[in-house]
Amino acid sequence: MARSEKEKMLAGELYHAGDPEIQADAEATKAWLVRYNASLALAPAERRQLLIERLAEVGSDAVIRPPFFCDYGTNIALGANVFLNFNCIILDVVRVTIGEGTQIGPMVQILTADHPRDPAIRRSGLEFGRPISIGRNVWIGGGALIMPGVTVGDDAIIGAGSVVTRDVAPGATVVGNPARPVRGAAAG
Repeated sequence: MARSEKEKMLAGELYHAGDPEIQADAEATKAWLVRYNASLALAPAERRQLLIERLAEVGSDAVIRPPFFCDYGTNIALGANVFLNFNCIILDVVRVTIGEGTQIGPMVQILTADHPRDPAIRRSGLEFGRPISIGRNVWIGGGALIMPGVTVGDDAIIGAGSVVTRDVAPGATVVGNPARPVRGAAAG
C-alpha cells in the first residue's frame, strides 16, 4: 500500500507539501496560532492549556511567549521548564525535541524543513525534513538559527545570531555563521 504524503513527511522522505491532508493540518495550526498569539495577557495556566492542545508534548512549567510561529505544532516536544522567548519560529515538518531546562532567546528559528539540492527535483515541488534534537539545559541566544538535522548536546551554549549547521557537542559553546566552537569556553 502506498504511503500518504503526510506519512512520507513525518518519515523525513520527499513529499508534496500541497497535499490536501497536509494542508488541512496547516490550516488547523493557523487557527490555533491565532488563538495562541492572542493569549499574551492570559494567565500562564491558560496559555499552557493552549500549548497542550496542539503540541506533541509539553513538560511541566514549559513556557512559550507569544507571538510564536510553527508549521504544525504536533511535531514539537518540550521538556519540563523549557522557555521560548518572543517571536520564535519552529518549522516542524518532522520531530523537534527540546530538553528540559533549555532557554531559548527571542527570534530564534528552529528549521527542520529542507529542500532537494537537485534543481529538477526541487522544481517538482518535493521537499523533506530532518529532525532537530536540542538537549537539556541548553542556552540559545536571540536570533540564532538551528538548521535541519542538527543535534545540540546537553549544557551547550549557542551565541546570539549564530547559524548552527552542524551538531553541537554536549557542554560546547558555539558562535558565528556558521557556528564554530569557542576554544576554552566553559558551558556554565
